[in-house]
Amino acid sequence: MIDFDDLAVRARRYQASLDTRLVRPADAALAALQRLDQPLPQAPSNPAAILAELDEIGSPATMAATGGRYFGFVTGGVLPAALGADWLAAAWGQNAAMDVMSPIAARLEEIALRWIGEALHLPATGGALVTGATMANFTGLAAARETLLARQGWNVSSQGLFGAPPIPVVVGGEVHASMRKALSLLGLGKDRVIQVPVDGQGRMRPGAFPTLTEPAIVCLQAGNVNTGAFDPALELIPLAKSSGSWVHVDGAFGLWAAAAPARAHLMAGYDQADSWTTDAHKWLNAGYDCGIALLRDAAPLRDALDVPAAYLSHGAQRQPMHYTPESSRRARGVPVWAALKSLGKQGLADLVERCCRHAAHFAEGLTQGGFEVLNDVVLNDVVLNQVMVSFGTTEQTTAVIAAIQREGTCWCGSTQWQGRTAMRISVSSWATTSEDVTRSLEAILRVAHQTLEQGAPPS
Repeated sequence: MIDFDDLAVRARRYQASLDTRLVRPADAALAALQRLDQPLPQAPSNPAAILAELDEIGSPATMAATGGRYFGFVTGGVLPAALGADWLAAAWGQNAAMDVMSPIAARLEEIALRWIGEALHLPATGGALVTGATMANFTGLAAARETLLARQGWNVSSQGLFGAPPIPVVVGGEVHASMRKALSLLGLGKDRVIQVPVDGQGRMRPGAFPTLTEPAIVCLQAGNVNTGAFDPALELIPLAKSSGSWVHVDGAFGLWAAAAPARAHLMAGYDQADSWTTDAHKWLNAGYDCGIALLRDAAPLRDALDVPAAYLSHGAQRQPMHYTPESSRRARGVPVWAALKSLGKQGLADLVERCCRHAAHFAEGLTQGGFEVLNDVVLNDVVLNQVMVSFGTTEQTTAVIAAIQREGTCWCGSTQWQGRTAMRISVSSWATTSEDVTRSLEAILRVAHQTLEQGAPPS
């Protein structure tokens, strides 16, 4: 048996170490991973010894992504209530496919989806919890494909795509890679899209929007992954709807702006879309893994993903597996429900706004330090929670980013933005404090100036 008391001590010790350790693993911790590369044991091993080995070797080799100074990618931490609920869900060992397999998992998923729609002020009647943004986009786009082909008398679920009428797909010039992957998986083609030119912040230009003569799938972006910018939905959605098109919104983190009164204006017009996607493991801080697809009308989603079988008998309740790409699945609704209940509307709004204030602090400090912030800063405020900064040439910026990552006070990633190399700071964790930002900003400025003074190549 597992000693759960010992496991809890190990977990608490790991959590307590996050404030004092380097965000990146030390070189010695990475080297120690080789000790895990052993032949498959011939005989069973003691569970307590396995967990002790995993903690002793594995814990130091993690990125401190749940702490307050990890700003790489748009990664949330894990709220205490979500962490505890996930532990409990793991102990329950539930299959969240159907309510007869897990009444609690099915019910909490349904409640969580309703709460998310309410928190984001979206007219969603249903949706799904999946692995992440790629599968959430896949899920919403599957409903779009089902609907648009059905209007032309084609049942894609039974007839497939061979010989099906083509569906035009419209995306912005800064469409996220997860959207392209989802389009590819659906057989719609990641490269056969109509790409709309964007402005300097990555927003689609309404004046460049194509004249659509037939229904299409139009994909908008709520929160550019580099700048935080939003496509102008108030102008674009009427253009799309005039041709009977389906509007899908990729809002992996930006959709949560709707939950904060001070940022809700960014979501103006987005409630007129047909499907929306976001992540619970980003700004909601519900832990990995959880993507969210919301639908104005859930019926096309069930038409696209229904799994009839003689042995799958169930009651009249909503059956999660009929709305998701996978059947057997973990009980994601449990930590999501716990995260939402622990925050409430006020706590969720504060989480979003607090992260945005931290991002503005970074932008202001970097500008005062003599470096160029590439995303819009108006009245000392960035659009959302993203900051992009250049430290000079591509070579200089690359050298500074590498030095910051090695130094380890915080961790920020690199990106390419409209021909320029930049460092991207994403503030998404509930655990990030003003002290974390001040400490990280001091380290970034110190390391950047040292690196440039030591002669990072100017060109």
